Amino acid sequence: MKKRIAVLKKEYCNPVGCGDYLCVKLCPMNRAGKECIVKGEDSKPQINEIICTGCGICPNRCPFHAISIINLPSELNQEPIHRFGPNGFALYSLPTPIFGKVVGIVGVNGIGKSTAIKILAGELKPNFGRDESASYDELIEFFKGTEAQKFFEKVKAGEIKVGYKPQAVDQIPKIFEGTVKELLQKADEKNMFEEIAKKLDLVRVIDRDVKHLSGGELQRVAIAATVLKKANLYIFDEPTSYLDIKQRIKLSKFIQELADEETAVLVIEHDLIILDHMTDLTHIMYGLEGVYGIVSMPRTTRVGINMYLDGYIKEENIRFRDHRIKFDTQPIEREESDIVMSSWSSVEKKLGNFSLKAEPGEVKKRDVIGILGENGIGKTSFVRILSKEIEPDSGEINEKIKIAYKPQHLKGGDELVSVVLQTAIQKFENQLIIPLGIKPLLFKKLNQLSGGELQRVSIAQCLSQDADLFLLDEPSAYLDVEQRLRVSKIMADLMEVSGKSCLVVDHDLLFIDYLSKKLIVFDGEPAISGVVKGPFSMEDGMNLFLNDLNITMRRDEESSRPRVNKLDSRKDREQKSGNKLYYV
Repeated sequence: MKKRIAVLKKEYCNPVGCGDYLCVKLCPMNRAGKECIVKGEDSKPQINEIICTGCGICPNRCPFHAISIINLPSELNQEPIHRFGPNGFALYSLPTPIFGKVVGIVGVNGIGKSTAIKILAGELKPNFGRDESASYDELIEFFKGTEAQKFFEKVKAGEIKVGYKPQAVDQIPKIFEGTVKELLQKADEKNMFEEIAKKLDLVRVIDRDVKHLSGGELQRVAIAATVLKKANLYIFDEPTSYLDIKQRIKLSKFIQELADEETAVLVIEHDLIILDHMTDLTHIMYGLEGVYGIVSMPRTTRVGINMYLDGYIKEENIRFRDHRIKFDTQPIEREESDIVMSSWSSVEKKLGNFSLKAEPGEVKKRDVIGILGENGIGKTSFVRILSKEIEPDSGEINEKIKIAYKPQHLKGGDELVSVVLQTAIQKFENQLIIPLGIKPLLFKKLNQLSGGELQRVSIAQCLSQDADLFLLDEPSAYLDVEQRLRVSKIMADLMEVSGKSCLVVDHDLLFIDYLSKKLIVFDGEPAISGVVKGPFSMEDGMNLFLNDLNITMRRDEESSRPRVNKLDSRKDREQKSGNKLYYV
């Protein structure tokens, strides 16, 4: 008998909107006189998983995509570690902290990554799918014979102390009032406040009120507060969000140094280059978004990431994605267009104490150009100048074309997604709505969307406009690995087919590498001055950018994905001596 799970996404379910409990009316078992789907106490449908035959009628007919009926893998003959009530999300197994190692977790959004680490951090008590929480003895028995058994034995004995950095660092100003210094001194159990503040580049903002910090500054404050605790397990949920590439590389080294014989580190990260650079081992989490999540055995990070991209776990004989994510070993050579869509020369802009200069450059038809640079160096300001949102103090912007602009900071509202994306629904259903997974969101309001959902809606809204040049500022923010790569392919294909062009600002090097045909690189000093250089070819632009980071990159022999070489390794020295920092 197949084990079946029925999940109702209550936030999507609208019993009145579907015609008064359509699923209840359509269920064949209900028609046969059995109570398979009934109206629950919360006025939402409730599905009996034992009676349900998995006929597929209710999930296929639900207009709000609120129901999932799934036959679980035959190997999964156990109860979930945790379930969020009847017909709620189910999590199977947990990642394993290993002392002396940095262990990564990779998987799509909504697959249970944050739930898993909240259990390990003691923030959430697992319930084995029951109404009451499980005891530590039950957890020890469940994981008998594994590294997790030893971990929960130590938890039971009080030998594990956790430092946990949650995902939502933007909540810090809502729960703490005061300066960065006051927050960190309050968290400081190691008497290392000044040293950690220096390592995480917080000295300049130490006396600033937390409510005046940027996203990147809040992220580094949250990381500092976490590591200032005397802990032997540090858990970081998406530690690179809001950080620029230079900060990400620096942070990855900082987190690596935390792991020793007495300390374990767990990290959830969507930037595959940084995950690869930062971690020793990696768990793959797979299943179905919002329905159930399964944690694989840990592998060395290189092997784990390649398995994730392949979509197949050989040892467990599990195919969790129907396609392989591939990387081209070399950019596809196409004849460059002579048609110039936009150009600029001698552009200068003063913004308070910050000055921006742009060397002459141009965007041609079908160009897909990535923009790289540190935070606070003028990338967003330059994009806003090109979009005519702000005027330059001097210089020329030569363009007589229509421009569509997706800003960095997204805004919600009371409008329905279906209203905002009316053009996209009519003209780009196959190119945008379906591949971006927007159909289940159409009847939700913008202010009801998560960060990742709002980002996908904003991307679709921008790309569906009647424009010749598309400007997108940090489109990978809040997206998981697969969504990032899907978005990059959508944008590249759309520009090629339509003969239009786009400029994309982002901090995820793999995303930029996967997407771009050319690069614009920003030089200068954050918050003081910025210089716009390019567009360059990918090789020339990356060599210029990586030289400033003092890193080199190669392609993985198996998957062809970009990887950062270890500093001063043989490959690193070889590439630097030949001034070929970007692949060989």
